[in-house]
Amino acid sequence: MSFFFSRRVRPGRLSVHKVGTSWSGRLTERLSQTDVALRLAICFVVLAGLVIALQSWQAPFPHRLGDDVPNGMLARVDFTRVNQDKTELARIDRINREPPVFRKIPAGVERLENLGTDLRRHLLEVVEVSRFEELSAECRAAFGWIASGPTPLDPRTTAFEEEWKSLRSALGPANLAERPINELYGEFSQFVAPLLQVGIVDLAELSRPRQKIRLDDEISILSDSTEDPPKRFASDVVLDELLKATGSLGSQWKSFPLLTPLQPILEKWLRNRIISSLEFDLATTNQRITLANLSTPPVKDTYKRGTLLVPPGSKITEEYLDVLHAQYDELESRVGIGERIVRMVTVLLLLIVLSGLIGCYLVRNERRLATNVSRLAVYLFAVTLSVVLSRLLSFDHWRAEVVPLLCTVMVLAIAYNQVLAALTGFAMSLVVTLSIGGDVSGFVVLMSAIAASVVPLNQVSNRMKLVKVGFGAALTYLFITLGTGIIETQQLGQLWADADHRFLLNGLRGAGWCFLSGFLVSGSLPFVENLFGVVTDISLLELSDVSHPLLQELIQRAPGTYSHSNGVATIAETAADAIGANGLLCRVGAYYHDIGKMMKPHYFVENMTAGQTSRHESLNPAMSALVIIGHVKDGVELAHQHNLPEPLIDFIEQHHGTTLVEYFFHAATKQAEMQPDHRYDVQESAYRYPGPRPQSREAAVLMIADAVEGASRTLAEPTPKRLETLVHEIAMKRLLDGQFDESSLTLSELAVIEDSLTKSLIGIHHGRIKYPEQKTA
Repeated sequence: MSFFFSRRVRPGRLSVHKVGTSWSGRLTERLSQTDVALRLAICFVVLAGLVIALQSWQAPFPHRLGDDVPNGMLARVDFTRVNQDKTELARIDRINREPPVFRKIPAGVERLENLGTDLRRHLLEVVEVSRFEELSAECRAAFGWIASGPTPLDPRTTAFEEEWKSLRSALGPANLAERPINELYGEFSQFVAPLLQVGIVDLAELSRPRQKIRLDDEISILSDSTEDPPKRFASDVVLDELLKATGSLGSQWKSFPLLTPLQPILEKWLRNRIISSLEFDLATTNQRITLANLSTPPVKDTYKRGTLLVPPGSKITEEYLDVLHAQYDELESRVGIGERIVRMVTVLLLLIVLSGLIGCYLVRNERRLATNVSRLAVYLFAVTLSVVLSRLLSFDHWRAEVVPLLCTVMVLAIAYNQVLAALTGFAMSLVVTLSIGGDVSGFVVLMSAIAASVVPLNQVSNRMKLVKVGFGAALTYLFITLGTGIIETQQLGQLWADADHRFLLNGLRGAGWCFLSGFLVSGSLPFVENLFGVVTDISLLELSDVSHPLLQELIQRAPGTYSHSNGVATIAETAADAIGANGLLCRVGAYYHDIGKMMKPHYFVENMTAGQTSRHESLNPAMSALVIIGHVKDGVELAHQHNLPEPLIDFIEQHHGTTLVEYFFHAATKQAEMQPDHRYDVQESAYRYPGPRPQSREAAVLMIADAVEGASRTLAEPTPKRLETLVHEIAMKRLLDGQFDESSLTLSELAVIEDSLTKSLIGIHHGRIKYPEQKTA
């Protein structure tokens, strides 16, 4: 619970709890606090989200594409598996067997229905005319009595006329031809009756690129009478095929004695007169193909318990992976709701234990993260996203689960510290390994890469440092992978045993991902700084450049303040380094801590020239105190306008903490004492800075350095002893005033700071001998 409830920071403050209050009462009181309840709610939501994201209600699937299986795998239970390859072949076969659909053409059907009538009409015209040229163009076209050349041949000398005469003589005289024509009409109607039932399609329609239907292929003809269209061969609807001797029409000529003598003439008439009555229906055909594809039942393979699923010495292929997935699904289908609840509770307890360990560390060492809701939310979101991405990337055959983990721990090492990054990396590696069904060797490899990427990141002075860290993590990943593999197989030759060197390639692949992580973090540093509210050494070095617009403006408008800031930066950096704090951050923070003074530079003594009268002499102490205190607010506004990072703005806000503006407070007190009736009108709170107090060791160092640097200038004779006394008195005054209560600064560190500041001031104010030419007469 220490993750949610911060410790008291003022040991001298009396406890608000009564002696003997139960732990449940204290817990209830703490939970009633809004910030504690909010942090508790955020953590609960994150843990619940992780339980769901990790799919903790089911066992992890441990197998991956390309994994080696030295001992083989047997079926643990009886199960069935849908064979995708066989099912696909069955679907293709079903689609190929689905016949193309043809739809009847109304105009073509009407022509078929009128064939007998048209033949009777044309035969009557043949016997009624006395000369060939008297035949109508329609009749001659129907019988094919039209020359193919550009100039019609003379009808009296062509074979057409001879054919006409033979047909006329076969039908008899005109006055007696009606009866035989009617009999021919009756037989012909029976002869062409099958065409009316089936229909006719043009051969060119079948050979189009989209259809490419062969004569021996089946086709379906839509019918109005039945839902299921009848299926026929394509040759049954092509006239040329029907009129062959073996066709359904050609074989029937002998069954009609009146038609047999006229077979050549009638066949020619039929070919010239008939038109297609069927057309290909693409939409219906595609619809039936889709239906056939969807209705094809899956082909299943059955496996009995003890069946060999993966042979020894093999690697997991797509086929084997599909079989193992089917067995996994069968095993999961046998798990009851109670067992699933137990799994989820177990995972939740594991996450609570890990988060509790991290929470204890945060409360004790990173209170700025544990007590800040926004920072805590960003931290938890980054960790959750990293775990989820790592789990998802582990299922891909590239196995890139190490990338999110390394990127996250490197960012945490940069933003906070190496211990937090390593502790978080341990928790994430454990959760990811368990969620993907990994083994101990996989966990060791991940933790080794994380350690290799965290240990060197004590400072990031340039972007190349991150690339080098990624390279070091890559080498570590490769060597640890090979080492664990050798230990597990107990065979050095295993590295080169297989033809494609899978074992070595897996290590090289993971090393490549580690190397890539360094580039990813290096390129995303500006985003990381904005997201986590931190500033790296790279940005600090850029901000320390004297050409920065704010520093240039400070030099021009308040040169004395700029000189003071430089002095503070020099001694503060040394003191911060002495206690293991970030000296560079302290130095750059000192450059900007007093930028608010440039708004009213002449109200501050360091910017006054010799002989100049102080402007505070014309102001009452309360107004002077407001002007002095106002430089903090002005500095914060200037910092926001110039987009300074939050850690530097913290120095501006915290370098005075809630200290008292003593000079003007005492002046106001003296004025009040001169008027006994109003001596209590002076409120100490009106003469204190608004704060907050220093929240970090660096801010505490800057507070002391700022005070002693200015006070040392007032010493007439800055001897080492006087400087030591001055530094100690100022440090003790700040300590007793409670200014360091929220900075995690210890008394031993405070002693080290005093010693460092004293040495620095002695070095600055050391005495010099006068050269002969400098001696006065």
